[in-house]
Amino acid sequence: MKQLLSQLIEGKRVAILGFGREGKSTLNHLLEIGGYDSITILDKNLSTEYGVENGLNVDIVSGADYQKDMDKYGVVFKSPGVVLEHVPSEFICNIVSQTELFVQRYKNQIIGITGTKGKSTTTTLIYHILKESGRNVQLAGNVGIPAFEIMDKISEDTIIVYELSSHMLEYMEVSPGIGVLLNIYEEHLDHYGTMDKYVAAKMNILKYKESTDICFVNEHIETEGKNGIVKLTTDNSTGLSDCNMNTENSVDISDDVVKFCYDGNIQKYHIPTKDINLLGKHNYFDIGVAYGILKLVGITDEEFDNGLKSYAPLPHRLEYIGEVRGVKYYNDSISTICQTAIQAVETIPNVSTIIIGGMDRGIDYTELEEYLIKSTKLKNIIFMYATGKRIYNELNVNEKSCMACLYLVENLQQAVEKAVEVCCEGEACVMSPASASYGDFVNFEERGSEYTRLVNCYKN
Repeated sequence: MKQLLSQLIEGKRVAILGFGREGKSTLNHLLEIGGYDSITILDKNLSTEYGVENGLNVDIVSGADYQKDMDKYGVVFKSPGVVLEHVPSEFICNIVSQTELFVQRYKNQIIGITGTKGKSTTTTLIYHILKESGRNVQLAGNVGIPAFEIMDKISEDTIIVYELSSHMLEYMEVSPGIGVLLNIYEEHLDHYGTMDKYVAAKMNILKYKESTDICFVNEHIETEGKNGIVKLTTDNSTGLSDCNMNTENSVDISDDVVKFCYDGNIQKYHIPTKDINLLGKHNYFDIGVAYGILKLVGITDEEFDNGLKSYAPLPHRLEYIGEVRGVKYYNDSISTICQTAIQAVETIPNVSTIIIGGMDRGIDYTELEEYLIKSTKLKNIIFMYATGKRIYNELNVNEKSCMACLYLVENLQQAVEKAVEVCCEGEACVMSPASASYGDFVNFEERGSEYTRLVNCYKN
């Protein structure tokens, strides 16, 4: 990998576009490799004195026009989440990314996972089971580990489990050896502008698939008849007898039973629901996907079972944080779309109260609103921040009658105060915002941590 990077930057003027976690990782590795003509950091908000203050021989371009002169560089390393002001084909410079270079180099060793929801759980579950089974495995990508950080740890037998965000996939022209497209829901419209552009970014995991590659794809996503597709189904459309009768490869998840059909062979796995820490049918779907993938790389049922039972769910994902006055509180701060808030209510036992709201990205909340209206489980719905106010107003303006009591508050602190006030002993409350955290918090982790802190303040 270092040789590839060395050849790429040799004698060139290099720019790093975006200076977050991945941008800093790129800079550190380029400084180590050397051989370039110069390095410039392009970041809208970075101080122009950053290089001097940190003793770095780099230039800084910041401000509104930070992308204006990109074509004067030979190579530009783009960080995820940076919106290009023009499509890549309109630039003369060579725009690359850590992810694309990494997948080009190690594609046949990579299991790449994407999807609007479930990708972090699926990624870390696969990694955990492989590691617990004694395999040589590395974790990278959207889980917070830039690809360049693991390149010195990779050997020929290393399996790389890579979480791929839409931002990482947006301009990629290569697909991993094993790809996973879990689902696509309306999300990130503030970045992409239209749902079509968001879908196109996600579909890049499949678009450049080679004939020997395998991609696990949700049955509701059109694959245009590509070979090497394993369909992910949840409606019993691929039963055991069906699998014998056709050539379609599939993973079928029905309640707690996973049926994996591949090349005419059938394997069946019963999820030990009472012995695992993952709650809800949406997590059983992720388990089923992990099972199909891991069977392809040689994991036995016993190894899968042991790893699944020892897997600890990630923080901020239906995370139980404790009990206050007989009420159980759950943190689902990762929730940024309608479907995850609905799943939270359907999954948590005795849930009576949900806290909803955050940054408004312009997504359609009709599905969630209709669910809230019909729900017989909820007694209290607490709305906060921009989307909370929007949903609250839409329900009231349209005179839609909910069985639950509706409360509108300003912020998370007031939401927790209201929850403690209205919840009764034996019930449960979940914060599942169905909205992004940005604007009010740095990220969903900070929001979840603050929610946990506020709840803990009421513990005796």
